[in-house]
Amino acid sequence: MYEEPYRWIEAVANRRQYLDDQFTQGNPLVAVSFTQGILLLSFNRGTDKIYEIYDRIALGGMGHPADLEKLRYALLDMAHVEGFQRSPTDVTASRLMKNGLAPVIKEAFEEIFKAPYIAKILLAEVGVSQERDRLFSINYDGMFEEQREFGLLAASTLIRGLLTQEWKSHSPLSSLPSAVEVSLRLWGIASLLQMATPSPDAEEAGTTSPPATSLSTLPDDEAIASRIRETLSKETLECVLLDRESGKMETYRTLSHSELQPFIPSVFQPAI
Repeated sequence: MYEEPYRWIEAVANRRQYLDDQFTQGNPLVAVSFTQGILLLSFNRGTDKIYEIYDRIALGGMGHPADLEKLRYALLDMAHVEGFQRSPTDVTASRLMKNGLAPVIKEAFEEIFKAPYIAKILLAEVGVSQERDRLFSINYDGMFEEQREFGLLAASTLIRGLLTQEWKSHSPLSSLPSAVEVSLRLWGIASLLQMATPSPDAEEAGTTSPPATSLSTLPDDEAIASRIRETLSKETLECVLLDRESGKMETYRTLSHSELQPFIPSVFQPAI
């Protein structure tokens, strides 16, 4: 009887370790706020990771595609019910996160007889001015936080902390080309840091090898450029703009390959 709370704590710790290991294999997602709006950027291997939720709100995800789809549809339903029963202005990223995503994800994580969501999610809401932009990110355990100018989904909070400091050296951004370039660079750093994260299974087996970079320092420019070139040659660059200057109620716009190409620095371009 008295052992039950300890068994629950042990079970939660085990699934936390399992989930942390899963996310080291995923693609990070970067979101930056700038003069024109909010840019969300990631790479995918065939399945989209960035979606429209409502007029001024986008979702970016990292994790298992089936779990991301389930949570996305739940958010879509909530957003449209809120907009119909109340008003479109009542549909905010804050309400969707606090009343929609957080309770569902937290309950699934803590219910040890059910599978947790293998998902991390970022909600971006573009405001009428840059000061009104909002970015919310939520972890697989239901813990969420709000950012203003920079958001990141990555395997660990340590990586996010390092990238937040790096972001400060590039902000503020005033144009779409600069937002794409900086976001690509930040993605490259996050990806390399994830690759340097040792797997718990490998640690236990004693089979880890020295990483190309350390989690305590940022990789050099050549390593970043090489990682971006390699990924551009194998995967699809996914980039969405929430455009506050569109003049429309719907601000969500997917940037095409031809539109993005001039914004990608030559040092990041893969060899033809």
